Amino acid sequence: MQAVRKRQTSHEFTWTDSTGSKRTLPFFCYQPSDFQADATLPLLLFLHGAGERGTDLKQVTKHGPPKLIDQGEDFPMIVVSPQCPPEQWWADRENLEGLFQLVQHLQDDLPVDPRRTYLTGMSMGGYGTFAMTAAHGELFAAVIPVCGGGDVLNLGKLPKVPLWAFHGRDDDIVPLVRSEEIVDAIQKNGGDARLTIYDNVEHDSWSATYSNPEVYDWLLSHELPKPR
Repeated sequence: MQAVRKRQTSHEFTWTDSTGSKRTLPFFCYQPSDFQADATLPLLLFLHGAGERGTDLKQVTKHGPPKLIDQGEDFPMIVVSPQCPPEQWWADRENLEGLFQLVQHLQDDLPVDPRRTYLTGMSMGGYGTFAMTAAHGELFAAVIPVCGGGDVLNLGKLPKVPLWAFHGRDDDIVPLVRSEEIVDAIQKNGGDARLTIYDNVEHDSWSATYSNPEVYDWLLSHELPKPR
């Protein structure tokens, strides 16, 4: 009997924080099975919500792209889904540094096209997506924060990374205004940002977003300029 290939494999990335301490970041990695060995692929980094924090990596597959991959969906890109430690936040400075080092490691270790690296996240991961873009926007060709928010004063000055935010109009966990105020500030500062609002939707704006093929087409339509 032929062995069934796992659609997502578990890994652990070790990195050094600002105090010199070693930390680990577990993650799932999906690679399309039909890509050519000599080709490079886009990379999508997905940041989960607060409910999936912890030490059981399988929790990461509850929502978003890793859930769809587990259900049999194919993606034309590498999808990496790390897990945030218990009681921490993606937007914490140290975790942003860990994600930065993880992306650099993935670009070196996997057949990744560094000009087509993308970022998305939902809820706590939406906050992390905004914060990561503010801290390390040079890494990403485009980003998609879902029902997130953050510091408007800093986020309004985001680098000119194409950004498409999604939010439910009736969200009572992270109010819609959190996305509205950031997108508005970015636009006023000449940035490339837009917002899709789902009517009659509360906090779960991620199901409709991540099941929409247009979202991935939009991501893949962007790439970073060639180095001079």
